[in-house]
Amino acid sequence: MNWFRSKRGIVVGGVALLLALFLVRPGANQLRTQIVRSISLALGRPVEVAYVRIRLLPRPGFDLENFVVHDDPAFGAEPMLRADDVTASLRLRSLLRGHLEIARLNLTEPSLNLVRNAEGHWNLERLLERSAQIQVAPTGKPGSEKRQGFPYIEASRGRINFKFGAEKKPYTLTDADFSLWQDSENTWGTRLQAQPVRTDFNLTDTGVIHVSGSWQRASSLRDTPLQFTAVWERAQLGQLTKLAYGSDKGWRGPLKIAASLSGTPADLAVKMDASADDFHRYNILGNGRLRLAAQCSGHYSSLDRAFTNISCHAPGPEGAISLAGTVGSPFESRTYDVAVTVQGMSVHSLVDFARHVTRGLPDDLATSGQVDAKLRFQRAVDGNFRTVLWTGGGEVSDLHLVSRLTNGDVELHSVPFTLVSSNASQSQTRSSIAGKSDDPPSEPHVEIGPFRVALGRPTPALVRGWVARSGYNFELQGEAQVQRFLQVARIVGIPALPSKAEGSAKLDLQLAGDWSEQTAPRAMGRAQLHSIRAQVRNWNAPLEITSADVSLLPDEIDVKNFMASVAGAFWHGSLTIPRPCGIAAACPIQFELHADEIALDRLNQLLNLTVPKQPWYRFLSPSETSGTPYLLTANATGKLTANRIVLRALTATQFSAKVDVKSGRLQLSEMRADVLGGRHTGEWRADFASTPPQYWGSGTLERVSLRQLSATMHDGWVTGSANATYRASASGLNEVELYSTASGTLQVKAWEGVLPHIMLPEGTSPLQVRRLAARLLLKNQEIDIKDGQLETPDATYQLSGTASLGRALNLKLTREGAPGFAITGTLAEPRVSEVTTQETQAALKP
Repeated sequence: MNWFRSKRGIVVGGVALLLALFLVRPGANQLRTQIVRSISLALGRPVEVAYVRIRLLPRPGFDLENFVVHDDPAFGAEPMLRADDVTASLRLRSLLRGHLEIARLNLTEPSLNLVRNAEGHWNLERLLERSAQIQVAPTGKPGSEKRQGFPYIEASRGRINFKFGAEKKPYTLTDADFSLWQDSENTWGTRLQAQPVRTDFNLTDTGVIHVSGSWQRASSLRDTPLQFTAVWERAQLGQLTKLAYGSDKGWRGPLKIAASLSGTPADLAVKMDASADDFHRYNILGNGRLRLAAQCSGHYSSLDRAFTNISCHAPGPEGAISLAGTVGSPFESRTYDVAVTVQGMSVHSLVDFARHVTRGLPDDLATSGQVDAKLRFQRAVDGNFRTVLWTGGGEVSDLHLVSRLTNGDVELHSVPFTLVSSNASQSQTRSSIAGKSDDPPSEPHVEIGPFRVALGRPTPALVRGWVARSGYNFELQGEAQVQRFLQVARIVGIPALPSKAEGSAKLDLQLAGDWSEQTAPRAMGRAQLHSIRAQVRNWNAPLEITSADVSLLPDEIDVKNFMASVAGAFWHGSLTIPRPCGIAAACPIQFELHADEIALDRLNQLLNLTVPKQPWYRFLSPSETSGTPYLLTANATGKLTANRIVLRALTATQFSAKVDVKSGRLQLSEMRADVLGGRHTGEWRADFASTPPQYWGSGTLERVSLRQLSATMHDGWVTGSANATYRASASGLNEVELYSTASGTLQVKAWEGVLPHIMLPEGTSPLQVRRLAARLLLKNQEIDIKDGQLETPDATYQLSGTASLGRALNLKLTREGAPGFAITGTLAEPRVSEVTTQETQAALKP
């Protein structure tokens, strides 16, 4: 008998047993009842196995299919654990004693349901309580131990689901590797490694959770001594916020949380360290690495289901933030009573944080000052009645912001802020800013100010605002020097164009934003501009704005009562600019402008810095010095009117036109003006995107004075009245190119006029024109006269010939059966000679 108990006897017996199993295969399914009973006894839960197959190597045991561990009916009908493939390894010594005992359970891709019922209990609690009541031997029990041993349970690539009552939550742990064993007579141990995900989203970088710990046998679960450590690492904040809230909140950086729990569920000591490295918003890079860290400790009681004696500390380079208080169960009442103290926190730390969460702050922003505050957050629940009370406040003292890049600085002695539960308690103390749609919300928030900021005027402007969970809003009222206001706006991160502007403005502005929109803050309100003198880049003279009313609306900027002067002209009208607007091509500006006089030569001098004597159209086209012209990017439509338009000696009055500028193309349609004593209507177009620029024009002239036309040419060569229709085109960048490429047609009819420089040999006075009709063709800098007919008091002549743009003449006047005349020389000094009858007849032939 002693020989069978010896090592040699055990080995011989094991070999004999294996040979017997090879030779005599017992029915595995006949043993299923014993296997199920053994596992059920160890786990304390009903167990089902659909099929059992014997496995001999590498260790005797069984392969179980459709392995199911049922849950307590109080937590639902769904199984607690399910696995399609389970390997159960046997204890060899138990076989020698004639009974089956499972030594190890290996579960492949199991699904575990953790359920919390309406009373706040988890299904694992009764399992742990039962394990404390059943006297089983440790997993690694000695060979002489006859009691049933607790198996080593191990799972790979598993899934852990969470249910609250009958509702299965989308939160789950995947790729879970966990193990459970009884370490000693009264101690159990466990390990877990898994990735948290949501079943309703496709998440990737949510990190890995590592949990390890042990607990001891006790008469009740609440008195069970336990010791656990947990680490959540490599979790990216963007994916983590999507895991928690269902949407990516835009934060970036890896998060690590390390926690330890010790004591009993009735009095559990909790310690936690959390840190986020390289913290920033998703759209902000290059501001250096920012590390956020905090350490917390406290106690949790399963009896009260609350965290007490909470103490958190977040140190900074200067000063610190501390938190103390109690928090109720996050699954039930969600009550809290927490006090937060900010002591000596450097403003530089807050600005460094702001650089990583918002754009626009200058790179060289230097700060000084500190923040001190005492805040208290309370939330109580009494049945269906909830009370939220946020109180306290603080101030930012000796605040000073300086930036050389923006050439600005801001100095404030004190910026107070108050924590309030709602806007009801503050409604009686607000200034005239109240009553707007952006008054503080009913939810708890922080009210900032009021405080005053010097903006270059005798009386400082008033600033106040609020910050809440949903968003923020700041308001500014008062007068400001424009240059100073733009400097302050840029230094605090509000987009503002750098401009050398002088003058003042009366402001009533709001700067608001929504945290969830992940968009830049939006400025709205009104501004009344006065005596603004602004130097615009690439302009040779300042823009002087006498006054303007600017309204910043959600979708557009309205400029009304606009009165300004530039290039010797006085302008007034209105503008509508869409917002947001990143580039000029995406901004369809609407305008209605009127000028007293537009002198095109002065306009040319304004817009051409290096070549002041270039023609008026030079500024519309690319040049080596000006870069891309405005017309190649502008997108604007509207109406332009002017009392006078002056092009050298030619003046047009009562000018009006519809203007359309887009992608380098300019169109003036419905163009009307009084010119040369008559009326002009037409349409002009220009394409500055082509190389060289192209120009087209067409229109009509009614009852124009030819005397005034000759006066603009500084030569009184004609009098009378005329009607004309024209169509012309040209291309080029200067006068030479325009003259060389110009072409067109002019159909003219004139009457009751005189050509003072022309006297026919048979007459005694200058040539009188009773009627004149002709079609003029312009090409190659020469005008060809077609189908001309000149009616004088004495005869009717056929008019033909050419005239150059240099005023050289080569004309012929012919008539049937009588001598004709040739007119040569220049427009100022024409020469008239008689043409023989034979030559006249030749000229009359078609």
